[in-house]
Amino acid sequence: MSAPRALGRNVGIVGGGLAGLALGVALRRAKIPVTLHDAGSYPRHRVCGEFITGLAPSTIERLGLAPVLADALLHREVAWFAGTGPPNIQQLPHPALGLSRHTLDARLARTFVALGGRLCTRSRITDSVNLPGRVLATGRPRQNRSPWLGLKIHARALPLERDLEMHLGHGAYVGLARVEDGRVNLCGLFRRRAAAGRGVPLLLAYLRAAGLEALASRLAAGRPDPESFCAVAALAFDRRVRSENGLRIGDAAATIPPFTGNGMAMALQSAELALAPVIAFARGEISWEEACRVAQATQHRRFRARLASAQLLHPFLLQPWRQRLVAALGRAHLLPFRPLYASLH
Repeated sequence: MSAPRALGRNVGIVGGGLAGLALGVALRRAKIPVTLHDAGSYPRHRVCGEFITGLAPSTIERLGLAPVLADALLHREVAWFAGTGPPNIQQLPHPALGLSRHTLDARLARTFVALGGRLCTRSRITDSVNLPGRVLATGRPRQNRSPWLGLKIHARALPLERDLEMHLGHGAYVGLARVEDGRVNLCGLFRRRAAAGRGVPLLLAYLRAAGLEALASRLAAGRPDPESFCAVAALAFDRRVRSENGLRIGDAAATIPPFTGNGMAMALQSAELALAPVIAFARGEISWEEACRVAQATQHRRFRARLASAQLLHPFLLQPWRQRLVAALGRAHLLPFRPLYASLH
């Protein structure tokens, strides 16, 4: 793959997660000079559901992501577990794409470099000053008072009821998704509590404390990979797109609760929405202030309804009496799954 010749002002991207890498790749395809800074290195595991729902083919084409997503698994059904009854099986309106962040981010990083992008790993930029041409893609915001903890691990041999599973527990929910190499990604959001251990023992303790003993037993027997374990604390979720300090994309712009399965798609969509104004700035067609205004406005229009819907629905997956209501409606086929899916995607 030959690198296109750079044309225009340099763009700096702070944060090499999904949104930052996707924007960097698309900008290099447009021959814009780009420097991307990331505090870590590749490949690495991230706390993530590792399946993409609600992503239009036009977004994949616009960002030039078809080569890195070509072998993603196609997930068509999800099994919802609540209490001790049988799972409620739902058909997804559109197939979800299954691919681990360990693989996806590394592929995007290689593509970015092959296209001539300058990738600075282990480069931490701590200020958030709105400099011309600086895009903030720095990931989830942290709130010290947040009660939420995210835990994730891969299992090497964990059979699933369907392509995707969602388990509702006491103050927790956990999603399972098939990814490449026959592995299963298990990722959960938990209300923080006293729990002993680290790594796999910590995750098993949290599953049991949430009343998900059967899932804990399945994971323990499913050959969990300790190297894939990761955690993130002090999570916060947004009702609206943040617009302070310039142009933000991905989780730096807005973080949706993970039960939606829409976080990865939103990251890529935000990169798509920022692409045109950033290119226009780099080519000298508009000011940086105008580029920021356009990108913020388009993200607000695209994401405001789903962020509001997610905030309303989130408590129903965490409180026991509401979980029982959701389960009962599902078993009676009274849960409007498709309208709810549409409101969240």
